[in-house]
Amino acid sequence: MTTPASDTLLSIVDLGRSYRSRERNVDALTGITLSIRDGEFVAVVGPSGCGKTTLLKIVAGLLPASTGAVHLGGQRVTEPPADLAVVFQEYGRSLFAWKTVRQNVELPLRHRGYTRAGRRGLVAEALDAVGLARAADAYPWQLSGGMQQRVAIARAIAYRPRLLLMDEPFSAVDAQTRGDLEDLLAGLWRRYGMTVLFVTHDIDEAVYLSQRVVVLGAAPAGLRADIPIDLPAERDQIGTRSLPRFGELRARVHAQVRGVPQHPDRQPSDRLENVAP
Repeated sequence: MTTPASDTLLSIVDLGRSYRSRERNVDALTGITLSIRDGEFVAVVGPSGCGKTTLLKIVAGLLPASTGAVHLGGQRVTEPPADLAVVFQEYGRSLFAWKTVRQNVELPLRHRGYTRAGRRGLVAEALDAVGLARAADAYPWQLSGGMQQRVAIARAIAYRPRLLLMDEPFSAVDAQTRGDLEDLLAGLWRRYGMTVLFVTHDIDEAVYLSQRVVVLGAAPAGLRADIPIDLPAERDQIGTRSLPRFGELRARVHAQVRGVPQHPDRQPSDRLENVAP
């Protein structure tokens, strides 16, 4: 077993998840070992139904692991950690329609014991960071889908979590809004220095946003590849996606998701024996 580096924030060791279905045991995840450094942005991709969301829920403490363990900041995760935030795909369901934007963002801060003045300052900064300072008194149902997801992101970053988990957060919006939200997230990640674990089915999105792309195999999912993304740190929707290197990385990730063998001399970092970071 690989010893986690000193700057490791999230450590996943030999993780497995099984459940009972129709009188038989079903393995959803098996033998997943992964370390994520403090401040790193890692995307997770894989075939539909491979267990990406299940992995995220176990990391969040929302589901128990059947085997193995998850540690966040050196502490074993057995329930939702206080310094972790999650942004789900169904952002509309995660917002309270009868509360204003400000009240929605403030809600988790109330449960963490911040003073009223402290909450007010953090909410104002979070809303300004996602471009919704003028919408603080609106209600979610008055906003577009993209703006609602910005509210969900603002609520997640308001109390400065060490780890931000995102489960296909942009899949329900149109292409232009999706690009805007991707760039917003990239800017917030750089601004606050958060560690991000980002689940997506969109390979282009994974390559565009992340520093590493982790590929899960078909269920029962194991770790198929861990691919470093060596694109420039500063990225934009047109220039970055037009780079030949972007196309090469996209093709490598796509091949791993499909399970297409790669020539070992050409793509050594895609091979299974190199999945450890």
